[in-house]
Amino acid sequence: MDVHPLFPPSVVVQVKALACELPWESGLALSRFSTQDIAREVVSRGIVASISSTTVWRWLNADAIRPWRFRSWIFPRDPDFEKKASRVLDLYHGRWCGRKLKKDEYVISADEKTSIQARHRTHPNQPPAAGRCMRVEHEYQRKGALNYLAAWDVRRAKIFGRCEPKTGIVPFNRLVAQVMKQEPYRSAERVFWIVDNGSSHRGEASVERFQAAWPKIVLVHLPVHASWLNQIEIYFSIVQRKVLTPNDFSALEAVEERLLQFQEEYESIAQPFEWRFTRDDLSRLLAKLSSQAKAVVAAT
Repeated sequence: MDVHPLFPPSVVVQVKALACELPWESGLALSRFSTQDIAREVVSRGIVASISSTTVWRWLNADAIRPWRFRSWIFPRDPDFEKKASRVLDLYHGRWCGRKLKKDEYVISADEKTSIQARHRTHPNQPPAAGRCMRVEHEYQRKGALNYLAAWDVRRAKIFGRCEPKTGIVPFNRLVAQVMKQEPYRSAERVFWIVDNGSSHRGEASVERFQAAWPKIVLVHLPVHASWLNQIEIYFSIVQRKVLTPNDFSALEAVEERLLQFQEEYESIAQPFEWRFTRDDLSRLLAKLSSQAKAVVAAT
């Protein structure tokens, strides 16, 4: 342990314990601690007469304690979370109801990326140069927004997408038709569509609607709050990083053109995502969350 000779180990332990507290529970008007905040609080509590934020950082870094960082999370609230999620995980590993998928059975992951804005910068972006990163003008004019609907063939690494002015049942049906009218899906025995619980494809009514129009489709709903299990979200994150950030488009037509061009280029090099999260991983995660939930309830 990297400890300054002027500070005994007991002080290091108290500082680390303080860093693991929630500031407002001690009456502090803070949402999270910085090293400077911790140094001031350590002195205020009379733990030491003085201490630098650098020393605090060195001690916390030894145990990878970073109270200035945070990550959002949410407890699963779907009573059938494990059952629904397990079906999706099985499909990702090429199985359905305990049976291996046939060659003419396909798995599609689909969703909408909504409200993609076209922000036309007041002054042109400046490209990178020696010792200087790309510069993007802060001010912009809003040129409207559109929605990008996409479907990802999990096992074949094929991407299908379209831009629509609005989301809803009709636009999503157009995406489904775009896929299902093509081979090999048109002649497939079954095509599994993995979707979330958005209004375009929610509930039993959507199952009946899809099967009436496309009898070969098996609609598979994710549990509520489980978009992280939807592989299309991986593709959307790639689009966000590579196409939409920074956002500088003169018109919505330019956004659509670049999205569809990237889609074509990405598919030419794409490989199926290496999905390693299994049923066993899911069971361990849910057990951990259940334990944390009980701890939260006990604390309140």
